[in-house]
Amino acid sequence: MAGTDEEAVAAADDALYVLTAVLLTPAQFPSVLGDDYPEACAALGLPPLADGYGLVLGQDGEGARWTVVVDDVSLVAVAIASWDCGMEHELSPDERTVVAALPGWPLAVAVAAPNVPAPHDPALDAADGPTLAPPDAGVWGPAQRRLGADEIALQWAVWREQVDDTRFVAPGGTDGTGDATEAGTEGAAEGSRKDDDGPGGQPGHSGIRRVLAEARAYVDSPPPLGRVRSSFAPGGARTLRADGPGWSLVARTDDIAFVLLDDEPGEVLPVGRGPELPGLLEALDRMAVRPL
Repeated sequence: MAGTDEEAVAAADDALYVLTAVLLTPAQFPSVLGDDYPEACAALGLPPLADGYGLVLGQDGEGARWTVVVDDVSLVAVAIASWDCGMEHELSPDERTVVAALPGWPLAVAVAAPNVPAPHDPALDAADGPTLAPPDAGVWGPAQRRLGADEIALQWAVWREQVDDTRFVAPGGTDGTGDATEAGTEGAAEGSRKDDDGPGGQPGHSGIRRVLAEARAYVDSPPPLGRVRSSFAPGGARTLRADGPGWSLVARTDDIAFVLLDDEPGEVLPVGRGPELPGLLEALDRMAVRPL
């Protein structure tokens, strides 16, 4: 990609106004890029280094968008942690840590650098390769499915309170794997949290059965790095995130799970605890990668 071109690196490194940054590591990576860490790295033309990368998003002096890839993960992690705490922190990667400079941004950024032209794609020759861009929010696909799962993980309490536990099917009617399922929740892509009955939530839903079976298979045959991730949750629990071909699962180890499918645009399918889900979540948590 263009990031391997020395001229592109020099252009982005010249007076880069940093707007934000994200980590690209096995335990934490922009999910829009892929279902797992190697896939996310491949989307940027990068080898999947064990320690990962930091992605610094900014504008050059002409206002052009650039994503600068650095191998100093700790530097970027400290900056992100400081910003999350509301503290000012200047992020100025040493040029020796710059691995690549990629034109464009893979994520939507709502802010812009002051006193420079509005954000725009840099002028590059077609031979330099494609320019990074966030996924189209108006089209449902793998990236939007993963973004929907991101929102659920981030706003768990808001989503969880929309689920009426009394609507889960009784133990006699299961999804075929021993776990009760509830009606689908529409509008994952748009952020809606409306509970609604529909075919997606009927007991025996084939999509949920497939997701749980494939997630269970991960325990016996580990998937690519980053397909299963575990992060902090209140009360000593963990937030689990698992992805696979056409599906995403978000769960709390002490609670229920939510499933999103490529085949069901905008639908969020809650999965009740049942007799088997707790054991599956515990097993996934034991094998998951965790942030350092």
